[in-house]
Amino acid sequence: MFEKILYPTDFSDASKKAIAYLKNMKTAGTRQVIILNVIDEKKVEYSSQGITWAGLSVADFLRQTYQRLIEEAHEELKSVESELKEAGFDIKVMAEKGNPYSKILEVAEEEDVSAIILGSHGKSNLKSMPLGSVSEYVIHHSTKPVIVIRRD
Repeated sequence: MFEKILYPTDFSDASKKAIAYLKNMKTAGTRQVIILNVIDEKKVEYSSQGITWAGLSVADFLRQTYQRLIEEAHEELKSVESELKEAGFDIKVMAEKGNPYSKILEVAEEEDVSAIILGSHGKSNLKSMPLGSVSEYVIHHSTKPVIVIRRD
């Protein structure tokens, strides 16, 4: 039924909790998991404002920052990839820059996934909200089934 799953992660506790659920999807016929980390362009671009004020090249700063963040994401994704490979899944790893909301939906469509599994809250982890902003957006705009794993 859910042959190919998209697993977006920001390495938060809630997204790490989803790994246990992913492993259980093997019995539901899941064969492939696409692990996606999205580097939020807005956050990086906000940090570049200080570079402009200091008179440095924003283009060079952004290029170097994205390069470094993508390398760090791939390093952190290795353990998730290894754990899911050990569980018997075919794995595709993606670290991309963009808007997390739209990039998750874009990858889900491009890869024609059967479902998206994600944590209910990301790094902001605002306890007063029942869902994080990214998971709420994905739920309301996805054409694919979305499985949300609660943080508790």
